[in-house]
Amino acid sequence: MKILLFGGTTEGRLLAERLVGMGHQVTVSVATELGAEILQGQFCGPVLTGRMDLEAMAKLLPSYDLCVDATHPYAVKVTKQLQAACAAAGVPLRRLLRKESGQEGCMVVDSCAQAASFLQNSGAMCPTTGAKELGAFAALEPDRLFPRVLPTHASLSACEALGIPHRNILALQGPFSQEMNAAMLAQYQIRWLVTKDGGAVGGYEEKYAAAQERGVPVILIRRPGDSGSSMEELLKSLEGGEMPCTLR
Repeated sequence: MKILLFGGTTEGRLLAERLVGMGHQVTVSVATELGAEILQGQFCGPVLTGRMDLEAMAKLLPSYDLCVDATHPYAVKVTKQLQAACAAAGVPLRRLLRKESGQEGCMVVDSCAQAASFLQNSGAMCPTTGAKELGAFAALEPDRLFPRVLPTHASLSACEALGIPHRNILALQGPFSQEMNAAMLAQYQIRWLVTKDGGAVGGYEEKYAAAQERGVPVILIRRPGDSGSSMEELLKSLEGGEMPCTLR
């Protein structure tokens, strides 16, 4: 079966490897050069690099028997575009879900904007929600922001656009150990940690444990509603020869 898999996520890479091992022809589509770089040495099949709009997706999909959406749990726009593109192209779609983490002890909010509003008069804060979300914190003093972002030009540009001092920018590729997270919280005297629920594969558990260790409160951005299959469920359906149905 020819499969087009969207997502440079950890579980997306693992799924691609296992699908190839089952004898499927898999092409992986990633949004950035960094995503393609991470795939090197881990996936031997074709890799498409660059963000696609709905039109580009719909044009590409008819060449495949199945599409798998393994994008990040918070990549709502891409997931909706894939649903529309697969429906237009008549290609079955499966959504790979990432297991959620616990919310105990966290302040849970619906958006980065809500987190920023709450933190108007607080101390140093570390947003680990991604460079694309930094605009939500624009009203806060730049000196208080210690964003942890990917080490890319786009991430650095987003930080510079808000006037964040370069000494505050933590441009690193994760996931990180609990010890590494704790060391960063201590080094920069972080008073608040803002995060998404990236799940175990995204390093959330180590991040949360480090915050607990350092006594740093965690503000957790609630996950968007989603539905789909776990990796094992998806693989089992393909092993059984079932033709997946388009979701939603």
